[in-house]
Amino acid sequence: MRFGILILAAAFALSSCSSSKFKRYNGPQVTQILVDKSDRKMWLLHGSRSLAEFDFDLGFAPRGHKEFEGDGKTPEGVYFIDRRNPNSAYHLSIGISYPNDADRARAAEMGKSPGGDIFIHGGPTLLGDRNKADWTAGCISVTNKEMEQIYAMVQDGTPIYIKE
Repeated sequence: MRFGILILAAAFALSSCSSSKFKRYNGPQVTQILVDKSDRKMWLLHGSRSLAEFDFDLGFAPRGHKEFEGDGKTPEGVYFIDRRNPNSAYHLSIGISYPNDADRARAAEMGKSPGGDIFIHGGPTLLGDRNKADWTAGCISVTNKEMEQIYAMVQDGTPIYIKE
């Protein structure tokens, strides 16, 4: 009996200390995302009004448009948020619709795969990647706390404009 009470007390303490990574958002709809790779700034916009601004890390070869799988670059152009991963290895993630038809054609001309699985996601999980700039394979990385906010605010179908 005493052991059961201790277990119950420990479970209650843990549940009250932990906060969910799934946040609620009741503000204006995010109608577009603007990413400036050169300035390392991302804005969540409602029309032309900024709702939130974030700094971020990129892939290990951040300059230029993604051309093929494994090049470490982040795509540039107009894409859409097309999926969500609540169980991401990087806390939470939302998918970017790369590659499009032009991306596939460009990679095919080089005899390569365009790759895929480009996301906005939380921070690094591997100790060797922590405090290291541009550690992703081509994704856009923010802190876990910021990713919780983005995940709550951004819906599938939202256009994302990525520029150098």
